[in-house]
Amino acid sequence: MRVQTAWLSVLLAAVIAMTWPNGAAADDLRGTGDLGIVVERAAGAVQVIDTSRHQAIGRVEGLGDLSHASAVFSRDGRYAYVFGRDGGLSKIDLLTASVVARVVQAGNSIGGAISEDGRLVAVSNYEPGGVKVFDSETLEQVADIEAKSAAAPEGSKVVGLVDAPGGRFVFSLYDAGEIWIADMSDPAVPEVRRFEDIGTQPYDALVTGDGRSYIAGLFGEDGLVLLDLWHPEDGVRRILSGYGRGEEALPVYKMPHLEGWARAGRLFFLPAVGRHEVLVLDGDSWREKGRIPVHGQPVFAVANPDGRRVWVNFAHPRNDVVQIIDTESLEIIHTLRPGKAVLHMEFTPRGEQVWISIRDEDRVDVYDTRTFERLASLPMDKPSGIFLTARANRIGL
Repeated sequence: MRVQTAWLSVLLAAVIAMTWPNGAAADDLRGTGDLGIVVERAAGAVQVIDTSRHQAIGRVEGLGDLSHASAVFSRDGRYAYVFGRDGGLSKIDLLTASVVARVVQAGNSIGGAISEDGRLVAVSNYEPGGVKVFDSETLEQVADIEAKSAAAPEGSKVVGLVDAPGGRFVFSLYDAGEIWIADMSDPAVPEVRRFEDIGTQPYDALVTGDGRSYIAGLFGEDGLVLLDLWHPEDGVRRILSGYGRGEEALPVYKMPHLEGWARAGRLFFLPAVGRHEVLVLDGDSWREKGRIPVHGQPVFAVANPDGRRVWVNFAHPRNDVVQIIDTESLEIIHTLRPGKAVLHMEFTPRGEQVWISIRDEDRVDVYDTRTFERLASLPMDKPSGIFLTARANRIGL
């Protein structure tokens, strides 16, 4: 019996050694569900953050111009793909805080997206225009979609690039006034469907969380355009014709990000261009339901994951404030003053915390979303975008 017991102990030890890579103990391993990155725009670096412990756990440098950087994540949440303004695409390992691969694929870029299966990473470019698509494992280029059309024979800047169900990327051509859907079923030969004459200078876009509606904002005229991705054969249609500078031309200090729209139930909350208002839109009829006066020109309006409240930040010179809107009463219920140049807000997956970057005070603050109490402050070098790995499981992010 003692021999049998000893043999079983040896066998169990062998199984454990095979279960944990390199014989590591369970305590040496960790998941990535509570990790994220903060962009340090001036330094060309990102900090890897642990949202459970309110700590920065690593720093990755040498990422180029991050003045308008964004990021997406691999399906397992281990890798971040960072899109730099200088055309750089960097793959970062969050667990080792290191660069796995990096390419400079264009001269001027404006964001990107990852496919629903995590195999492809696409980048939208200003210069030379178009969209380039890469293998997410190696960052080898697999497709180059030139954004040339009759309206822009020399090529167009591309904006508003998102992933969509069905292995598709959707994006807008700023110079051509078009929306394209690229079916990437065969990455070597993308199948592109074009929608022309959608309006003047689409400057940004979003896809709704269910992947159905692609909405582009127009810089050259008021209003937005909507493309139903379930029924693209119906073409684009205009919605919210008053969205824009409106009846009186007002100075616009910063164009709001459409990706910063908030959805709460069937209502959308979106920044009004050049106005001290947040617009409320009925998501069923796509008609305006109301306007909420706010502190300044809103940049981002983002909702708690439960949709109960919407948090709003503002453009210069009134960018030291965050206001919180109750989505039932449509009233402002609280005002925070975190500090100069609040640039970005990101909720933890279930919404108990919000992380806020305060660029001109070189820090990121963490707030309790129920009590509005500041829980922690982390020193950062000119922080801007905050991106958490929970985005890996959401369409369009």
